[in-house]
Amino acid sequence: MSTRSPRPTAFTRLRRKLFTAVLAASVVVPLSGSEVPAPAPNRPPRGMTEARYAAVRQDILAAERMATGHGQSRRAAALRAMAEPGRRFLFFDGRDGGRSAEVFGDLAGAARVAVLVPGSDTGLGTYGRLRAGALALQRELGDRAAVVAWLGYRTPGTLGAAVLTTGRADGAVPGLRSFVHELGPGRVSLLCHSYGAVVCGRAAAGLGDVANIVLYGAPGTGTSGPLRTSAPVWAARGTGDWIANVPHVRLRLPFLTVGLGLDPVSPSSGARVFAAGDGGHSDYLRPGSLFLRNVAAIVSGRAPHA
Repeated sequence: MSTRSPRPTAFTRLRRKLFTAVLAASVVVPLSGSEVPAPAPNRPPRGMTEARYAAVRQDILAAERMATGHGQSRRAAALRAMAEPGRRFLFFDGRDGGRSAEVFGDLAGAARVAVLVPGSDTGLGTYGRLRAGALALQRELGDRAAVVAWLGYRTPGTLGAAVLTTGRADGAVPGLRSFVHELGPGRVSLLCHSYGAVVCGRAAAGLGDVANIVLYGAPGTGTSGPLRTSAPVWAARGTGDWIANVPHVRLRLPFLTVGLGLDPVSPSSGARVFAAGDGGHSDYLRPGSLFLRNVAAIVSGRAPHA
């Protein structure tokens, strides 16, 4: 009688690969969220007012002075740029990788607001990419809409173990829900990129009646079924985006659950899929891109190109 072990199923092979990935990633230093000394921020005034923007600017300058004192010249230069006249932040915290929310356009008077929720490897050290996308979107939308670049959580590193679980997303949920409620959900469209789609998926049930939820370049929704929301849910993926090769599963292992759930562009997610063009993972908000035109149409209440 043969004693050869049965061949592993596809599920078993995938489970082994994910388990190996977790172990390997756990010893890699994450690319985002490096520790840089920063002071605790003050509580700014409420509302979308110049007084609030001025108060947050003082928090940024305090962080710049501390970075300078610790010889962190690159961080100090980035913070000086963030504190320049004309830039407006609703909150800022330089600790634990950094948190901020920058406003583009007239937020107080805007009929529609797009909130960008970024994915992995986004922090104060790489903030320029998020800001560039927000600027491109605001230009595409025009003066009647505002854009907020919401860096409200410590994002995982692409090569870190945290990116394989919903843990960082779950930690971001209370802050995102509170921020959307402050803005007024009815005028807010959430645009959620990469791991940011997991954040939005986990937060969806408590966001209120937001105008739209758009998931793009997403490794998953963080859920096993359609999002629990009354808002229209949209999904897109560029044909050149490597994220299509990520397994869309959730597996319970002895010490944690690995995987980020449903593929939002699959029929089972219930999302409305629209065209994103042939760009890669970092190309969605590139000026002139098909995705940028389509997502601006969605935020503006128009139908995108299929």
